[in-house]
Amino acid sequence: MIRVSLSGDSILLLGESGVGKTHYGAQLLRRLTNGDGALRMDGHATNLDPFEAALASLDEGMAAGHTATTTYVDSLWPVRDAAGRRADLVWPDYGGEQIRTMISSRRVQNAWLARVRNARAWLLLIRLQQTRTDDDIFSRPLVCLRDASAENREIPISDQARLIELLQMLIYVAGAGGRRPLDRPRLGMLLTCWDELGLDLAPTVALEARLPMLWEFLRSTWHTPFVMGLSALGRSLSPERQDDEYVARGAEHFGYVVQPDGNRSTDLTLPIHLLLDSLGQRQSGQRAPE
Repeated sequence: MIRVSLSGDSILLLGESGVGKTHYGAQLLRRLTNGDGALRMDGHATNLDPFEAALASLDEGMAAGHTATTTYVDSLWPVRDAAGRRADLVWPDYGGEQIRTMISSRRVQNAWLARVRNARAWLLLIRLQQTRTDDDIFSRPLVCLRDASAENREIPISDQARLIELLQMLIYVAGAGGRRPLDRPRLGMLLTCWDELGLDLAPTVALEARLPMLWEFLRSTWHTPFVMGLSALGRSLSPERQDDEYVARGAEHFGYVVQPDGNRSTDLTLPIHLLLDSLGQRQSGQRAPE
């Protein structure tokens, strides 16, 4: 989870296991330190232990290891933008299995309650290529259930239905269940490992094509949700085999985001900056751009 303080508020980053949170965090930290993007580091970052292994692996041209399920380690990154607006980026690193457990148990752990309630925006990471789009109880006609064999009683829900359930749980915990469309919390989506998809589409089009039910839920629930693509590494890396070009050029020269209009940028801070910008516009009474 990632939180960005803004006058006592925060931005919450969510993602299940395998969506690339650790790689994004390592590359984002490098971008903030170098000050090459819309956001930069504005002071001393504390407790970078969770990211040292990831950064070391990337510098060796290899993928980072998996984050343990029970990991909770806070790291504070003070950042600012070109206009001088400052924020504290707080990244409690966690294993993505905690999100999956939250969905399956239909229970939000106490450690998450304050984080969800204090967040003014959410940034959800989804890896499209690892989502299941099989028919489920929401997409199959009821007549199919009547004809199903007695032995086949369990019909699982699809990944997009699970993600909708997660968001509904968080909306309820945040106390925002009675309002539509939602202005708070704001919502951004990151479609991770974009380079593996091989698509020449705008991210919104890709999400709608792959997970149409999820996209309809987002656009009917939130005011102007945005969708961006993310390739934190720019290419696939092996955890055992070294990528010589990565070593020669440096990990900070790889990775990109695909903006809502389909244009690419090497500035990996843009998704967070876009949310910060929309929050600032809301505070000043202006309408965020469509």
